[in-house]
Amino acid sequence: MNLTVLAASGRTGIALTRQALRRGHTVTAIARDPQRIALPDSPHLRKVVGDVHDAASIASAVDEDAVVLSALGTDRAGVLLTGARAVVAAGPRRVIWLGAYGTGKSAEVAGEGAGVLATVLGDRLADKVEADNTVLAAGGTVFHAGMLADGPESPRRRTVGLEAAPPFDLGARVSRETVAAAMLDEAEAPGFPGVVALPLAE
Repeated sequence: MNLTVLAASGRTGIALTRQALRRGHTVTAIARDPQRIALPDSPHLRKVVGDVHDAASIASAVDEDAVVLSALGTDRAGVLLTGARAVVAAGPRRVIWLGAYGTGKSAEVAGEGAGVLATVLGDRLADKVEADNTVLAAGGTVFHAGMLADGPESPRRRTVGLEAAPPFDLGARVSRETVAAAMLDEAEAPGFPGVVALPLAE
């Protein structure tokens, strides 16, 4: 498949790109500084400059037949919604977006434990929710991951919909490798188009 990874220089973006290449896909890896995409050169990997605040740079990197997988994260409000709008406007075949469990559409099923996120995220919470909704409205899939951690892909990993979501647990962790694998599974065999899915470690 022709996959495009947004924010490919971050830890989750690197995991997505590495695993996609391992699975035999062709990857366009977008980053503000492509030199920070710490993966060896490959005939199946194209590293390109892109910034979500420059919609034209995103549009030029996204092919209409591509599936975009976003690992975009930020500590500033407004970046996620700007990114979601830029990606959707570029017109890819599908968008698979990384969000946070306990926000937006998963807030109610996450339970009271997710309340801490409003304090932690502050004005970024509304940005996250609006970005998710932009992707969902375009028919994309939004993965609401719990607290991210380093480490290997879980051998017992699974992906569920909101109807099977466990209560939010601040102490629970899901590795970036596990999340990346779940997002790539969705790219290869869509199971949650237009809805929120949860990547679980077990």
